[in-house]
Amino acid sequence: MTAGVSKARVLTVHTLNPRRAGHPWSARADKLQSITGLMLGGFLLLHMHFESSILLGKEVFYQVVQLLEGGMFSSTGHGFPWVTKLFSVLMLAVVCLHAALALRRFPTQLGQWRQLRAHLGSIAHKDTHAWFWQLITGFVLFFLVPVHLFTMILNPEIGPHLSAERVYHDNAWLLYGLLLPAVVVHAMIGLYRVAVKWGWVQQRAPLRKLIKALIIYLLLLGSASLLAYMVIGQGLSLPVTPFVPGGG
Repeated sequence: MTAGVSKARVLTVHTLNPRRAGHPWSARADKLQSITGLMLGGFLLLHMHFESSILLGKEVFYQVVQLLEGGMFSSTGHGFPWVTKLFSVLMLAVVCLHAALALRRFPTQLGQWRQLRAHLGSIAHKDTHAWFWQLITGFVLFFLVPVHLFTMILNPEIGPHLSAERVYHDNAWLLYGLLLPAVVVHAMIGLYRVAVKWGWVQQRAPLRKLIKALIIYLLLLGSASLLAYMVIGQGLSLPVTPFVPGGG
């Protein structure tokens, strides 16, 4: 009898031991994934609004680019393209880290996908369906985001004419047309899930409405910006001359 009690106590202690029940790296990985997700989601919000300055005219977009590239530290007022290159390298590193952490929960076998689809079809849980769409868009972004960032690393020159040339004459609109909905949906659902995961919000319904509104708003903003680049690019003749304030 005593031996049985002792054995039960040993099992209980071992079971409740966090190092035995689960590897401590799992919790750290969750936190790191959330942190990198917040960084990328915040960057997306800023990036799309900076890009949309083209809607206010070439001059405004040009000034925004010079500001972001440190033009105030240049004697000519022109920014440094290497700033864009360096920032693109850093963002690529964050994206790779975030993707590596997210792959821990990615279904890797056909049977797992079938079980997931069957599970989704049998429940009407909104957060689970949102997670599924984040999973799908994450898979798409795994291929599209590196292409975009490598483009900016290899050719960091940005401007009303140069960006329009990339979009229209280099057919980058194909990439951005796929990238826009995938990255917006993935990022906004990700921000929602981080807020819920760490208990920052108690009422999920209002947050869902806010996220849906942000998705629609960002899709419209991004589409309008992409169309503006297309219109500008269509009016440019090759070889493209960089935009100069006051020169058109």
